[in-house]
Amino acid sequence: MIRTDLGRVVFRKSTYSEGGNGCVEAGALGTHRLIRDSKNPEGGHLTVGRDTWAALVSQIKQGTYDLR
Repeated sequence: MIRTDLGRVVFRKSTYSEGGNGCVEAGALGTHRLIRDSKNPEGGHLTVGRDTWAALVSQIKQGTYDLR
């Protein structure tokens, strides 16, 4: 397990979240993208590579996932 200094990471929530409770936040650390639950930011995070993040965002924009 790699320890990550999250103090350097700026997490952002989508402007589309409109203050809702079902949100995730994303941040960047070097070539990695970190994803965490906005309601529980201390509960851990998922780390993915830049290419994986780009593929996920592309699939979301294409409507691959039902995000309701």
